[in-house]
Amino acid sequence: MLNEVLSAFQRAEDKGAAASSHPTVPARTAPVRAASGDAVTDLREAILAKLAYGIGKSPATARERDWFAATALALRDRIVDACVQAGEPVPNKRVYYLSLEFLIGRLLSDAMNNLGLVETTRAALAELGVDLGTVEGAEPDAALGNGGLGRLAACFMESMASLGLPAIGYGIRYDHGLFRQSLEDGWQREAPETWLAEGNPWEFVRPEATYTVGFGGHVTMSAVSEGVIRRQWHPVETVRAVAHDVPVVGWRGSHVNILRLWKAEAEAPVDLGQFNGGDHVGAVASRARAEAISRVLYPSDSSMAGQELRLRQEYFFTSASLQDLLRRHVAERGDVRSLHDHAAIQLNDTHPAIAVPELMRLLLEDHHLSWEDAWHVTSNTLNYTNHTLLPEALETWPVELMERLLPRHMQIIYLINWMHLEEQGKQGNHDAAHLAAVSLIDESHGRRVRMGHLAFHGARRVNGVSALHTELMRSTVFRDLHALEPEKIVNKTNGITFRRWLHNANPGLTRLAVEAVGERVLDDPEALRGLEAFAGDAGFVSRYAAMRRGRKEALAQIVADRTGIDIDPAALFDVQVKRIHEYKRQLLNVIETVALYQAIKAEPHRDWTPRVKIFGGKAAPSYTQAKLIIKLACDVAKAVNDDPEVADRLKVVYLPNYSVSLAEAIIPAADLSEQISTAGMEASGTGNMKFALNGALTVGTLDGANIEIRQHVGPENIFIFGLDAAGVQARSAVPNYARDAIWASPRLAAALDMIASGRFSPEEPSRFRPIVDDLRHRDQYLLTADFDDYWRAQREIDAAFNDPAGWWRKAILNTARMGWFSSDRSMREYAEEIWRVKLG
Repeated sequence: MLNEVLSAFQRAEDKGAAASSHPTVPARTAPVRAASGDAVTDLREAILAKLAYGIGKSPATARERDWFAATALALRDRIVDACVQAGEPVPNKRVYYLSLEFLIGRLLSDAMNNLGLVETTRAALAELGVDLGTVEGAEPDAALGNGGLGRLAACFMESMASLGLPAIGYGIRYDHGLFRQSLEDGWQREAPETWLAEGNPWEFVRPEATYTVGFGGHVTMSAVSEGVIRRQWHPVETVRAVAHDVPVVGWRGSHVNILRLWKAEAEAPVDLGQFNGGDHVGAVASRARAEAISRVLYPSDSSMAGQELRLRQEYFFTSASLQDLLRRHVAERGDVRSLHDHAAIQLNDTHPAIAVPELMRLLLEDHHLSWEDAWHVTSNTLNYTNHTLLPEALETWPVELMERLLPRHMQIIYLINWMHLEEQGKQGNHDAAHLAAVSLIDESHGRRVRMGHLAFHGARRVNGVSALHTELMRSTVFRDLHALEPEKIVNKTNGITFRRWLHNANPGLTRLAVEAVGERVLDDPEALRGLEAFAGDAGFVSRYAAMRRGRKEALAQIVADRTGIDIDPAALFDVQVKRIHEYKRQLLNVIETVALYQAIKAEPHRDWTPRVKIFGGKAAPSYTQAKLIIKLACDVAKAVNDDPEVADRLKVVYLPNYSVSLAEAIIPAADLSEQISTAGMEASGTGNMKFALNGALTVGTLDGANIEIRQHVGPENIFIFGLDAAGVQARSAVPNYARDAIWASPRLAAALDMIASGRFSPEEPSRFRPIVDDLRHRDQYLLTADFDDYWRAQREIDAAFNDPAGWWRKAILNTARMGWFSSDRSMREYAEEIWRVKLG
């Protein structure tokens, strides 16, 4: 029977000789609330069968990982059942979401929750003497992303499935995702992350969906008719892209989409001639080079070899994805000229921007369209999401590297650029500075291809991810291009999936919401508004506080287990967990911690609000300054936590190896959410949404989605400090602003002096002087300018926390008013205004 089901799923997947079709099923009834006996028995027997025949283990010999794999396989069968529908029509339009990152984390809880099988699975495992929590904990995090970009892509995939929006996600099946972080005496150490060490029970390997991706070589020209010349690329190296499909099941099991991840393989696994000749290592060199493409997420690009590998990764997955979707479209529709009518391709940041010349190449060379027809299809099918205003994140590639690695694409880029600049001339724009600003080639510091400009020019729509970010896109990085096409840039504020970040991460709060408002909160995030009526209800507030206390106790146990530090659940849990970057200003938080430490030491008998500062996040392996900030945070933690004069009034914790699953434990336990980036530099943020949804109060700048969060939760329920984006720009233009800010703030000066003195690094007194010197003389991210107002906001927070009734009211109102930030809302807006796809 299983083979028949999988064969049916395979037929649906390859319908019409396409590489993948889009499975859709009618909406199901509500998820199972209480497990029925028959359902429990069926699932229990299915798990046992998978354990025996899929894993080859008996209950007596099974490890926790084996029970997880057997449970995942049993649930995967049920997802397949939801997938397969005989006679399913081809959707009129399908979304293709291209992202170099998909930070999907653990999938078991998502599958159980969305299929309505949480309690059924719990009961089935319990009958086998196995704890569901233990099974969930045995699943490794699929860390196929670095942070918010990858987690956003995962949320969007889940929301598209929940909304019944036909979609396929495309990415890379990295052997090793984001590195595993450990802290050795406070220094970050990186080790390979091995999520695939024992396989991935969720995926289906699709060897029939394999494509050839080329690199290097040369381009030839041939005359096909009078006045018509065809160019053909002849790569010198080819790599196979093999599809691995992970089903993404939507809410209530009503719809299943596919996340297709590409694995890189060599055309031949070994050169037998070399091997038999004795060169056993050289015989597999080409295989190692090919497989390196999907080996590691974000290899360091500090070397030329690293830059080349990053470009190879981006082109590899983009080319395979475009070949796949074109094959599917031709099988379903016949003519590629109609691609834009039946497909919307979303480029998630600049990583897949090479899609512009690659789609043109495929249409020109493989499908023989004219240049005009190919450009019409390309520019009406592609859309581009920009996620950053930081220059280093708006990728540019050396022309020399592009010409060597992708010679045909460089020809196409040159021609696109020539036609683009010629059009400017026709419109009377002959100014050299203007032409240089809008050119796809930056010639100011060596010749480099501007991938953001390329994506902008080749897209039908370009979107920012928060209101502020979108306005800054129009006025800064894409100012000149925006002036040429003022309707192209639109805003689509990010969102998060409530199924993961409320239902799964915080079942206690979810139960409270259901009891107060009804089960409609499970389907309609805006129904959380009903909690406003309970923000002053003593009984509800008491249950809410007890729920939060339980989550804080659980987090305290995790902290003790992983760091050996004991923290008091009654204290204010002040949390900053995210990628470590100077613009995110973890350093501002650390310096305020030092200042608070000094204040407590100066007035030990004062009634200080007990506070636990919790940090977490990874620094890029080559980001020296970020790693030094982690070391400073750890050294400050050691000094503060070992000081008996401070006792439990201040504790500092750095939790290593921050991940999606760790976030699910931290976020529901947080009292305070630190969103303190330099205004104008965080595109949106989604961590701010997750914390606020779970009732943490935000301390933040007017940056990214903080602005919209304030609008929705109310200015009285959020703590805002510091310069806004305009203020940052104005202050940055003032000479010696950092020196003046330090001189005007004795508290800041004293904290910096303590850090520079070696108080936190007595064995190496000068260790942190580079940090302090940078703040005194440069301070690119304006920590000094915002410090005093940040201190003020933190003391306001102390006072608010000492008023429990007022604090819980603010917390409950945050949860109640966050419904707009659902990724379901984001996806509806994309579907209606960018992709032009009708929801089912």
